[in-house]
Amino acid sequence: MSKANVGDRKATLDAASWLFNVVTSVGIILVNKALMANYGFSFATTLTGLHFATTTLLTLVLRWLGYIQSSHLPLLDLLKFVLFANFSIVGMNVSLMWNSVGFYQIAKLSMIPVSCFLEVVLDNVRYSRDTKLSIVVVLLGVAVCTVTDVSVNLKGFLAALVAVWSTSIQQYYVHYLQRKYSLGSFNLLGHTAPAQAASLLVAGPFLDYWLTDKRIDAYPLGFTSTLFIILSCSIAVGTNLSQFICIGRFTAVTFQVLGHMKTILVLILGFVFFGKEGLNVQVVVGMVIAVAGMVWYSNASSKPGGKERRSLSMNNRQSQKHDALAESSEGDEKV
Repeated sequence: MSKANVGDRKATLDAASWLFNVVTSVGIILVNKALMANYGFSFATTLTGLHFATTTLLTLVLRWLGYIQSSHLPLLDLLKFVLFANFSIVGMNVSLMWNSVGFYQIAKLSMIPVSCFLEVVLDNVRYSRDTKLSIVVVLLGVAVCTVTDVSVNLKGFLAALVAVWSTSIQQYYVHYLQRKYSLGSFNLLGHTAPAQAASLLVAGPFLDYWLTDKRIDAYPLGFTSTLFIILSCSIAVGTNLSQFICIGRFTAVTFQVLGHMKTILVLILGFVFFGKEGLNVQVVVGMVIAVAGMVWYSNASSKPGGKERRSLSMNNRQSQKHDALAESSEGDEKV
């Protein structure tokens, strides 16, 4: 297969991965919003546990059918991943409860610079000037769209701090584990989903009671709300898988930057389906700035030197120097 065909195939798979993630992520946000707003199901942590339980069932079926090969993930790495992932889920829920919506959005935006920091320190990644500026433009655009009232208190700040760092580390860890142990997305999900499902289903009802002062066993489960829960769990399988696929194919930073396209789409679809009260010039301007920044980031980071591991680039330069010296010595011998 020629290099051009390989490049085209990679670009097609990259685009399909992003489309898969955007569709499932936006879909689950809209379904969960309807479930919580229209049917009063406010047990977000327990619902996430049900999501991972459904994902676990699918991975078991696929393993039984032979579509997932057996693989190994050390117990210590699994426990660390589950710890960061669960702290991320709980931290985001607590941060939303204790902070204003504006500060909650600022905390979500800060995951990008934190993810950049992790890649620079742990993977020795270096970003070009254009790549850094494009990230700033994306952050500015999304902030203009979403950040309104901003108020902060100590416990809210601490909750946001835990949420941001645990989420950033968890997303970095997805890429790290796939690379280190040569795990596919379904393989990694097969290891992590059962542990997350078990821990969240055990702790979830207690955490949800603490957050909402409501008991899940007292929830009046009806036919329509049950259908929405099943739909949410079904879409969540695609959301979990597509997240692992995208972070595995790219990095946590790219996933965060381009992932804000989902924020823009949720805003647009919210205006379409739930009314246009929030649509104003500020939001439209913010959307335009954010999308322009995403396009710039895609272009800047894909260029040579836009985003690369320093060790790899240094090795390439050293090999080029070695080849040049070898060629010159061969020339001397011929003379």
